[in-house]
Amino acid sequence: MSELPLEERVARLEAVEALKRLKARYCAYCDNNYDPEGLASLFTQKGVWDGETFGRYVGRDEIKSFFQRTSGNIIFAAHLVLNPIIEIKDADHAIGKWRLIMPATVQENGQKEARWLIAAYDECYVRVDGAWFFELLKLHVNFYEPHAIGWAHSAVL
Repeated sequence: MSELPLEERVARLEAVEALKRLKARYCAYCDNNYDPEGLASLFTQKGVWDGETFGRYVGRDEIKSFFQRTSGNIIFAAHLVLNPIIEIKDADHAIGKWRLIMPATVQENGQKEARWLIAAYDECYVRVDGAWFFELLKLHVNFYEPHAIGWAHSAVL
């Protein structure tokens, strides 16, 4: 990166910071009862949210509908993301990898249960009119298990 002109190096650093803020807004919307409007607004019009066992949704309308349903099932979540690896491809495209640790309270059939979700995110970003959006957010679930049972029996690499 040091071989690039100073202006381009600064632009890349600013892009990385903007992408970190995009991810932080995503987590904040998730932790705010899976705010469907807010979450959908972070994706391009044809953006993809792919959550493996949680489903794959294409476009803002599908993403919004999914999160409207999710907000009734997961009544508490703390999306703790870490280990960002962000690569700026060019002025308008980037990719990123993150890890997720998420304690949650799930409600099913009137019963509440504490759960742990450990996962990895693979993401593609695009800048449109100066603002960064998710083009693809793919979640790879390592485990999503009840706290009382543990995860040793189900963890996936």
